[in-house]
Amino acid sequence: MAANGGLHEPFPGTAASPPNTFRHREFKIETQKLPILKAGPIDEMTKNLGIAPPEMIFGDNYVLIEHEPTGWTIKFNAFDALDKVDKTGQAMLQVAHSGEWKKSREHHHEGIKEVVKPFDWSYTTDYKGTTSAEPQFQPSTTPIPLGLLRRPDPIRFFDEVMLYEDELADNGMSMLSCKIRVMPDRLLLLVRLFMRLDGVMCRIRDTRVFVEFGTKEVIREYTAKEEQYEILRQKLAMTREDVPASLRDANKLSELVPVVEKTLERVQLP
Repeated sequence: MAANGGLHEPFPGTAASPPNTFRHREFKIETQKLPILKAGPIDEMTKNLGIAPPEMIFGDNYVLIEHEPTGWTIKFNAFDALDKVDKTGQAMLQVAHSGEWKKSREHHHEGIKEVVKPFDWSYTTDYKGTTSAEPQFQPSTTPIPLGLLRRPDPIRFFDEVMLYEDELADNGMSMLSCKIRVMPDRLLLLVRLFMRLDGVMCRIRDTRVFVEFGTKEVIREYTAKEEQYEILRQKLAMTREDVPASLRDANKLSELVPVVEKTLERVQLP
């Protein structure tokens, strides 16, 4: 089986379960949550990716937004996210933890030594979703209208979907997850990569997709944040928060970690 990025069918050997589907105005929102992949599908994904996948890989999970009249879609899934992890080794964190990580993987998979080539073993990705059909996203200066999102509108649909997670050889965590909420006039999807390597650094990479149903405008905002671990720990100590607990709280850390990159794009659907 190929990448599975654009497919809805689960990996072979995975118990099928119908996706959760919600239709509103001209849009279909679909989410799927299945168990973590087993050994066979993991080996297949490893071969297709060319890198060892995270410890917990939800390869059949996805979130899909589709404009049904045109067939335009944006989808978030684990394979396509991992396929954007650096595979050259140029972005690999050159610290002692990398040796521990490699040893931990050699115990999990037979023949893994042939797979563990230099790559960003923190599983940091700048994945912004997989789109199909025209129109494509174009650079924009139009921000997501936060004022509209702060309104107490009823939530018609909500779901949270995990794509992958890894404890980085017990030295931190790397996690990619999606949340989506649909209100009567608009929706917001947040895909967050939260990576914390103890003693080294913290990264948060957020992709937000906003859809205004009335105008059929889609805005995509990507924000990358990064800070050295020790600096972040000192910031938390100054707030008198529970530092160990706060270091596991992506929402709290997001307020303290500075932005290093931000892009805005939009699509106007017909």
